[in-house]
Formats: sequence, C-alpha cells, structure tokens
Amino acid sequence: MVMTRLSRVLVLACLAAMSATAQAPDPFVGTWTLNVPKSNTAYKSGRTIVEAEGDGIKTTADMVRGDGTTYHFTWTAKYDGKDNPVIGASPYGSGVHSIALTRIDSHTAKIVTKLDGRVTITQTLVVSADGKTRTIHTTGTDGKGQPVDSTAVYEKQ
Repeated sequence: MVMTRLSRVLVLACLAAMSATAQAPDPFVGTWTLNVPKSNTAYKSGRTIVEAEGDGIKTTADMVRGDGTTYHFTWTAKYDGKDNPVIGASPYGSGVHSIALTRIDSHTAKIVTKLDGRVTITQTLVVSADGKTRTIHTTGTDGKGQPVDSTAVYEKQ
C-alpha cells in the first residue's frame, strides 16, 4: 500500500517535471534595446517588446533612424511561415506590409517581410545561449528602394 502511494507520487512528480521542461519559455520574449556601438545599422536607437501570444508572439517596435525619422509598428504571428499584417509605420516602406515568421531552431527565427505582396526584407534573428542578446541580420530593400545589409545587436532588459 505504501509502495503504491509512493509510486504514484513519483510518477506524478516525473510528469510535472517533464511538462515544465516541455514548455520552456520562448527566448525571443522580453524587452530588447538596441546596442548601437555593437550594431551596423542606420538606427540611433531601438526598443522592441516581444510578448507571448498564444503559440506565437506579439512584437512592438520603436526605432529612430540616424536622420531622426521615427517608426512605431506592431505585429502578431505564429511560427508557421504564414503572412500576418504589420500595423503602423515601418522602416520598410509605405503600403500593405506583412511578415511571415518561422522558427529555425530553439534560438533562431526567420522573418520575411512583404510590401504589397512582394518580398522586400529577410531577417534572421538569433538569441544567444544565455538569453541576454538578440542579433538580427537584415537583407533586402528598404522603403526608399535602397539595399539593406545590416546587423543589429539588442540586449535584453
């Protein structure tokens, strides 16, 4: 009788531990601030808030370009590669924006940005193993039709 109860307790404890491990927090979630000296980008400041949203994320970004132009935009997406609307002023042009988010591995994701249905920007996002930095490599064409090839380093706040 005592062994049966002990066995049940051990099984329940193992199941709880496995459940907690399986639901590890998304490393992309958090508040991220642009580290300008470590970045190769046209921005003099940037802050991104990434929140868990169901089985995806909601991202709100505020950026200031070197010339003082400000951007504020948000989007919500699952890691399924499907297009999702971008709301607000994005640095990647005016028109109908969408992003498609795909998870490459536990610390890497890819974003494909479209403007009026045409791919304009591709970004690879990597969160460091310790979760303290996020690096974004961006390639494509900006809203002014200029080529973009930049690397932005963000630090978790």
